[in-house]
Amino acid sequence: MVEAAGIDVLSLLLVLTVAWVFGAVSERLGYPTMMGELFAGIVFGPALLGILQPSELLSVLSELGVFLLMVYVGMEVDLRELFRLGPQALLIAIGAFVIPFGLGYGAGLWLGVSTGAALFLGLAMAATSLATKSRILADLELLDTRIANVLLGGALASDVGVLIAFAAVDSYVTAGSLDVAEIGLIVGQALGFFAVTLFIGYRFLPLAWSRIEALSERYGFVDRTTAFTFALLVSLLFAQLATLAELHMIIGGFVAGMFLRQADVQPSLYEHMHTVIYDLAMGFFAPVFFVTVGFEMTFDVFFESFWILAGLVAIAFLGKIVGSWLFALPTQLSSLEGLVVGFGMNGRGTVEIIIASVALTAGVIDQSMFSILVFIAIFTTALVPATVTWGVRLLEAADELVYVEREADPG
Repeated sequence: MVEAAGIDVLSLLLVLTVAWVFGAVSERLGYPTMMGELFAGIVFGPALLGILQPSELLSVLSELGVFLLMVYVGMEVDLRELFRLGPQALLIAIGAFVIPFGLGYGAGLWLGVSTGAALFLGLAMAATSLATKSRILADLELLDTRIANVLLGGALASDVGVLIAFAAVDSYVTAGSLDVAEIGLIVGQALGFFAVTLFIGYRFLPLAWSRIEALSERYGFVDRTTAFTFALLVSLLFAQLATLAELHMIIGGFVAGMFLRQADVQPSLYEHMHTVIYDLAMGFFAPVFFVTVGFEMTFDVFFESFWILAGLVAIAFLGKIVGSWLFALPTQLSSLEGLVVGFGMNGRGTVEIIIASVALTAGVIDQSMFSILVFIAIFTTALVPATVTWGVRLLEAADELVYVEREADPG
């Protein structure tokens, strides 16, 4: 038992080391840190060298990494600006879902797979990764731009939409028909989550913090550690509410972060809270997540089904960009901004991997198709930093990178 613990610690040490080295190299080359971390996972993981292997410890830490990353990103997002851009984000989310889903479903039927497999293929094409976008935007220091607000809002709406569609597809595959009651229940749970969190965020959190500060003036027990504990408890509460609504906990973390920004915390305490969460997420937990994502990569599919792989990669990559860009045209965004948003929406990450895993476990797809979907998830995620960086440079050259107004004090 002691020996196993030692192996886990050594594995964690190696993961953080390669993440730090490859992340630094990636940043030196002008790309986000997460791109280097992802590449480190592919090189040192099972796909190539096999030095690093998945473990229960790494799995737990990677989940915490996504969660804390989303809390931090939520604290960076201006909620008022996000609501103002809400209709645009929702429209882009629809485009980023409908077009890739239709293309994926059509490709599945063309390949001769079952209807259930084609539906799962379309759903995997339509999936997106809120966590991946968040890290990239944070690395590129774009969280206070208009495209970042639209991207995060669109990804949030897309995550909820994919979960609802996933319930429909899973219901069809398992029961052979659509269960309208089950889908309605899931929609109701999602709406209930946002209603409850809006109430807690706007009504309860400012009141709770003012009471804590009042007690502090009398007894003097509120310090920086208390402020961080308060933020962590609120984040875990929202994560639990998301879980109860059958949503991913990272949605709860993201929403919690946004409301912590509005909670009227003393500026000095808020700054400490923000700094600690940033350091924990970016310096420890999130690198573990992105390295372990690279573990899912396998190169066998290149030799077994290369042309099918190439075709589905092209459909996934272009479908997401075209769908986002087309549905961004009626909004306030310029055509170039819409294109960059399409680049950002392209990363699928763990969301597609989860969908593929469920389909494989259910026997809907075979191992070959599973490997293809995993490669698409890794490949499209790896391309996002490069394409978004290139797109931002085009926006800067065209003087179309729009920054949103930020409040002087978070409290």
